[in-house]
Amino acid sequence: MKTIILGDLHGINAWKLAISNEKLTKDDRVIFLGDYFDSFDKSLTSTIQINNFLDIVEYKKSCEASNGPEVVILIGNHDYHYFKLTFSERCSGYQYLMASFISQAIEDNKHHLQIAYQFGDYLCTHAGVSQVFMNSVFGNDGWNLDTICQDINELFKHKPKCIAFSPYDISGYGEDETQSPIWIRPKSLMQANLKSDLENSVIQIVGHTGQISINLDSKDINARYHFIDTMNSSGEYLIIEDNNLKIGNTR
Repeated sequence: MKTIILGDLHGINAWKLAISNEKLTKDDRVIFLGDYFDSFDKSLTSTIQINNFLDIVEYKKSCEASNGPEVVILIGNHDYHYFKLTFSERCSGYQYLMASFISQAIEDNKHHLQIAYQFGDYLCTHAGVSQVFMNSVFGNDGWNLDTICQDINELFKHKPKCIAFSPYDISGYGEDETQSPIWIRPKSLMQANLKSDLENSVIQIVGHTGQISINLDSKDINARYHFIDTMNSSGEYLIIEDNNLKIGNTR
């Protein structure tokens, strides 16, 4: 079984080439890590970004209808701030003039979206799950590792404000151990989970913070984390097959 995991897209359609490259079967899996909007490339208009997002949703629906690969669409902070919630959160790149159209595209398809997904030892979210965050929201005994994805997804469904940018973060950037799975940065994520049950139990795969390339060398990074926000830099994505990790490329 093969799983391909694609980092932040911000409007680019390179995911189509990745899927074509891998020649996936019904036993395989595709995971999108979020951030479908707010492109860095001015040529990728809001309309292009919306259509690219809708193409991802249609791909998921077509796979479900044809018994194709499993498709998982996760939520990033650049998607979250367009949800029709009871409050406003605006991060960099927010497209004010087209926000209502983006919000409608998300609203129409929100049942296809989620915050967290786990398979085997791998836990996938947009930015990463901090044990400090879990304890602060659920209480130290209010969650467990066996149901962590369900707990996070239900939290977003019923209490979406809990996923918002942490008011305790004085950095304004996500460098705080209390930050949510769509906001926390790598340094704070690893520090929050240092020698914790969470770190010992799962390997986290996240996007959110741009990388030049994917580094799979455990001598250089903590092997419990893989940071793969590289689609807009090197065009790389992560492939996991028979528990072996390798790097694919769309360039």
